[in-house]
Amino acid sequence: MNAEIPHPSPRERFYRRERQSVPAARVFTREALVDWGVRQRAYDIVLCVSELATNALVHGVPPGRGFLLRLSYDDGVRVEVHDSGDGVPNVPQADAREPGEGGRGLLLVSELADKWGVGERDPGKIVWCEFADR
Repeated sequence: MNAEIPHPSPRERFYRRERQSVPAARVFTREALVDWGVRQRAYDIVLCVSELATNALVHGVPPGRGFLLRLSYDDGVRVEVHDSGDGVPNVPQADAREPGEGGRGLLLVSELADKWGVGERDPGKIVWCEFADR
């Protein structure tokens, strides 16, 4: 992805529980990727940030709180979304028929990212995904 900057400093930003946080997280991510010289898979990375941020706001951020978006680059891009909500997100089962448009965010992340997972945080969790250099 980037041969010029081997290990740039991680970037992070806190977002409150409000509608404009998801588009702001996408802009923040695009700016970091441009600064790092990351062009390959940039669209996929931004889409995954959008999905993880949306999931955090809808399912993981209690009223009056927010989420932290952390981006890092070290042989690829790592995205982390930290929230203080309960529960562990999972990918919907292929045979589950969900009405409407919901429930597909983590399915997209699982298909686009090279790896993804959920880590512990007190309180809450960290949902992360990684995009390896290719």
